[in-house]
Amino acid sequence: MNDVLKVDRRDAKLALAHIYIAFIALALGGLAGLLQTLVRSGKFNLPANISYYTILTTHGVLLGLVLTTFFIIGFQFAAVSRTTGAFSDRNRFWGWIGFWLMTIGTAVTAFFILIGEASVLYTFYAPLQAHPGFYLGLTLVVVGSWISGFVLFVHYARWKKANPGQVGPLLSFMAVVNMVLWLICSLGVAATVLIQLLPWSLGLVDQINVLVSRTLFWYFGHPLVYFWLLPAYMVWYAIIPKVIGGKMFSDSLARLSFILFLLFSIPVGFHHQLMEPGIDPFWKYVQVVLTFMVVIPSLMTAFAMFATFEMYGRSKGAAGLFGWLRKLPWGDARFFAPFVGMLFFIPAGAGGLVNASHQLDQVVHNTIWVTGHFHLTLATTVVLTFFGAAYWLIPHLSGRIMTRAMNRLAIIQTIVWVVGMSFMSGAMHFAGLLGAPRRSAFSTYANSPQALEWIPYQIAQAVGGTILFIGIILVLVIVTNLAFFAPKGETEFPVAEVAEQAERTPLVFENWKLWIGIAIILILIAYTIPFIDMIQNAPPGSKGYKLW
Repeated sequence: MNDVLKVDRRDAKLALAHIYIAFIALALGGLAGLLQTLVRSGKFNLPANISYYTILTTHGVLLGLVLTTFFIIGFQFAAVSRTTGAFSDRNRFWGWIGFWLMTIGTAVTAFFILIGEASVLYTFYAPLQAHPGFYLGLTLVVVGSWISGFVLFVHYARWKKANPGQVGPLLSFMAVVNMVLWLICSLGVAATVLIQLLPWSLGLVDQINVLVSRTLFWYFGHPLVYFWLLPAYMVWYAIIPKVIGGKMFSDSLARLSFILFLLFSIPVGFHHQLMEPGIDPFWKYVQVVLTFMVVIPSLMTAFAMFATFEMYGRSKGAAGLFGWLRKLPWGDARFFAPFVGMLFFIPAGAGGLVNASHQLDQVVHNTIWVTGHFHLTLATTVVLTFFGAAYWLIPHLSGRIMTRAMNRLAIIQTIVWVVGMSFMSGAMHFAGLLGAPRRSAFSTYANSPQALEWIPYQIAQAVGGTILFIGIILVLVIVTNLAFFAPKGETEFPVAEVAEQAERTPLVFENWKLWIGIAIILILIAYTIPFIDMIQNAPPGSKGYKLW
């Protein structure tokens, strides 16, 4: 399979536009996060009567939704262009339409948050109500992302038509799987926003079914985690082996893991609702079982990555059980940042098993433990991998090179991030075990008997948040340099080759009717009867209109 060696310049501009918005969101959302940790310490008050919940919503929406969605779509545009050739003018036009819809939607959403009309947190649960503009802005972001997804689908289909009987390039295959997952899961948040929350906010209806709205959100909210995570897996599987100078352990295993994520990451939202009444325990159990199935592709990925590292180390003469570790390029930030992200995914995954376990979840539910877990998965594993990818992706797209000075600064940035996150996330986990609440400002529990126990951990969170903000400043310096000031030159878009001894990839992995069909069947099994129960047995006063 002959890969295209360089992203087309017109596609590069489209990808870079997405990535620039992502890092602007990182700057603004990171500042909001810093202020949040300072307020929670009890040692700082926000000026000008700014609400704690305003900055909490700003932080969650900009980093959880905007940073991730823009970076992922920009990265995937570049990856697909790199491996299946330049987009057609028509596809690129629609790619820009998707970008501008997302950008306008982000601006509208952020505006209503910042003026205090949408302090509804990252989850925007009813009965919290935002200005209609908030919901409209989110709708534009989702619709824009759908357009981008269909651009990728059409381009990939064109490549398949031109190359009958061939397995599609791995990076392009992975991008398609991720956007299929995104399209299916975001139907849930689109439904609750358009059919429930927006009409309710506009005053067209007086009431909505709150349990249905929360269920639709978490139908979307958990696969959202895998929408973030799968692009990191794309980097791990298909790019890191090339960065270190090795080869990919198995193309087939990589594709199988992505298919399993597609099947088992969507029908699992109830494990975020284990403490909620109105959902039959049997269906909670079914979704907990499906949640634990996701452990399988995660362990497959860990096996494949460490097999890749060991194969590389052995090829360089490493001996002993862990001798290969010394052969890895620890001084290369393109490897170091994602590898650290991989390591942090070990405790992050363990915390996820706690959250998904019915009995253990009762201990940590709605405590700041959950926030600590969230910051290990997204804010460490995913974000550090994205940073590592940016260190070669941005100079490749901008026609520049990363200097030794910027590489050293990127190594320092990764270490700063590790120190800051260890303080902040570690303190969140310990405070959560002591019952510290998840979303509350310090002033709301300052007089509670447990507050004295929590204060040292809240201060540790503020220390960690401050260190992390320094890390954000450092990465913004690096990204700005790579985009605009680094020396001109050619930077490789690394794509790994498969090891010679790997098995041939079967075409069944690209039987989209089969895999999407199975995913839909699993979703229908997991949600149909519970939704009927929620609508038919809604408590008095919670029914909305029509079936809602």
